[in-house]
Amino acid sequence: MSSPDDRTDDEPSVTVRCQDNSSVGVKLCERYSFDEDSVHYAVELRAPGLTARADEVVAWAWGSDLVPFLEALASDYRGWDGTRSWETNDRDLAVSAVFRSGGYVGLKWTLRPWTGSSGGWAASVTTWLESGEQMTSLAADVRRFLGGERT
Repeated sequence: MSSPDDRTDDEPSVTVRCQDNSSVGVKLCERYSFDEDSVHYAVELRAPGLTARADEVVAWAWGSDLVPFLEALASDYRGWDGTRSWETNDRDLAVSAVFRSGGYVGLKWTLRPWTGSSGGWAASVTTWLESGEQMTSLAADVRRFLGGERT
């Protein structure tokens, strides 16, 4: 399930917790913007034995955004065949989605910062969410987060 975090410092963020294992999750946080063309934010992945973070993920106003991808998944709540994928223009954050019987969506979140330099790394976690309301809620939460709205 996803939730806008209620933080004491009032910094907007979105946390996605795996329905199957609540110790697996993703957090979008520390959003900032230099101009009208982009939004920068951090992404944190966590699972037992894993903590990973990318500080400079960028959502471009003119690029393919995460929100329409999540909204399309939410609108197809009855399922689909195969894998659907999205990634940032810089390819440092990728999300792939599969549909599981019983009405669940598996979102595999992959961080790959520094893809052009030696010593780069990658980490992934998969969160399982209910295909209807939880996916719709996640898409709305991410839209508010990237749009700079307070929740």
